[in-house]
Amino acid sequence: MQRGEGFRIGRFFGIDIRVDWTWLIVFALVTYSLGSTYGQFHEDWSSTLRWGLAVLSAFLFFGSVLAHELAHSLVSQARGNPVNSITLFLFGGVSNIKEEPDSPQGEFLMAILGPVTSLVIGGALLLTAGVAGGPITTVSNPADVIPQLGPARMVLLWLGSINVILGLFNLIPGFPLDGGRVLRSILWAATNDLRQATRWASWVGRGFGLLMTFSGISMVFGATIPFFGSGLVNGLWLAFIGWYLNNASAQSYQRVVVEDILEGVPVERMMRTDPPTVSPSTGVGQLVREHIMGGDDHSFPVLDDGEVAGIVTLQDVRSLPEAEWESTTVREIMTPYDKCTVLAPNEDASDALSKLASCDVRQLPVLERGSLAGVLRRQDLIQWMRLHAESGGWGPLSSGLGSGLGGQGKRRQG
Repeated sequence: MQRGEGFRIGRFFGIDIRVDWTWLIVFALVTYSLGSTYGQFHEDWSSTLRWGLAVLSAFLFFGSVLAHELAHSLVSQARGNPVNSITLFLFGGVSNIKEEPDSPQGEFLMAILGPVTSLVIGGALLLTAGVAGGPITTVSNPADVIPQLGPARMVLLWLGSINVILGLFNLIPGFPLDGGRVLRSILWAATNDLRQATRWASWVGRGFGLLMTFSGISMVFGATIPFFGSGLVNGLWLAFIGWYLNNASAQSYQRVVVEDILEGVPVERMMRTDPPTVSPSTGVGQLVREHIMGGDDHSFPVLDDGEVAGIVTLQDVRSLPEAEWESTTVREIMTPYDKCTVLAPNEDASDALSKLASCDVRQLPVLERGSLAGVLRRQDLIQWMRLHAESGGWGPLSSGLGSGLGGQGKRRQG
């Protein structure tokens, strides 16, 4: 699962911690829900107290999600697999790991530590809440228990419960949830075939996703589902999570197929060796008329006396008012060479795909000993995969080629 970079909030253990904008939506919803609940059962609490506790509870909850992701990431780093960042987003968190584990054992350890961390945190908080407060006079009805809880005990019990739920939910054997990755590691060890193991784990994930979607829709129309209850809001939320899991399972399998096809294939086998180039003195208006309008290229290497000086893209042209096209040269709007991402002819095509995705560009220049050898376009990668892909029933592989593919890294078959 790939997310946007979001904004950086800190760094732990050498890992950038980022927050996606969608996280703000969930933070607001959690805060509002808890503030309303605290006010419903403790009318004697002041508004400052209950809303302050709601904000604190929401922050602690996402701190627990971060601890869950850190468990994955620290195991990965301990096994020599760097982690670029952790991003909190709408559905929790995602670790941007450079490469997937290279063995079933590594996959199992990295996957299982997240839910275990959540369960341990949840159990410790519930135990603390049980021994730190006074006796509860009745436990027959949760609605009778909550009014007996003080502020600290209320937060501990809620946070402990939500961590237990988080841990158990992630153990569902639906790929790409942690439980699905545990299942894949077992299948991988049994078959010694990562692609087949991923396919089977993805089928299970899609099955759970469809079941959750159907259950959520049923709840909207009045059905009562054990543990989830019924109602419009709960039903829509469950259906949305099911839809998300179904799509994530399919895309995860496609990602493995893509990387299997591209891994070990050098860039020079699919690069374009005669790309159109421009000089730094070319006018932007001339660039538009003679190059952009005359073909389907969106970026052009800039050569100065045969040496690569930079690259100019369609986006660079768009950033310049049309009235200034004739009075502006390519040199003034191009990205200089020292700030360009470039490829080498012998570079692995799967790594090249990661660079294309992380830069969010359609093509990158290929240099050999400082000279331009060609360009690799995203459409060249797509065409190569169309020639060599076995779709496995998931639809066209090209549909998965977006900016989200870059952060997953390579998967090696063991």
